[in-house]
Amino acid sequence: MKTKLVTREGYNRLKEELDFLWREERPEVTKKVTWAASLGDRSENADYQYNKKRLREIDRRVRYITKSLEALRIVDYSPQQDGKVFFGAWVEIENDDGDIKRFRIVGYDEIFGRNDYISIDSPMARALLKKEVGDAVIVHTPAGEALWYVNEISYVG
Repeated sequence: MKTKLVTREGYNRLKEELDFLWREERPEVTKKVTWAASLGDRSENADYQYNKKRLREIDRRVRYITKSLEALRIVDYSPQQDGKVFFGAWVEIENDDGDIKRFRIVGYDEIFGRNDYISIDSPMARALLKKEVGDAVIVHTPAGEALWYVNEISYVG
């Protein structure tokens, strides 16, 4: 199950991707399909086959983003969040071995292509919610329990 939340930046990125796909990439690929189709035999035409496949991928992504944007709720930063971990927070944690991790808690649709973002639905994010600097956090994962300490919380990149 995905929590239907998104940061303002994530929402804007999805809208930009949708706009790019619909207004720029799709028309370009459509032209290529039309051109390749005009060459004749489509069964052995690699340009036609590839671009037709790409057109289906674009359409699938456009449908997904359109449905997502309708369902998502934008969560903006509020000064009341200061000092505690909530949606949109940048969090730095450390374990007893001295391993330090820094990431931002965001919606599912925002984590792709980013190593420093984690989903609000992840075990780590769930364990960190409402914690403060200095708090110990036990994270239940498939590999077992892990103990982390909250070093820093901020709401600015």
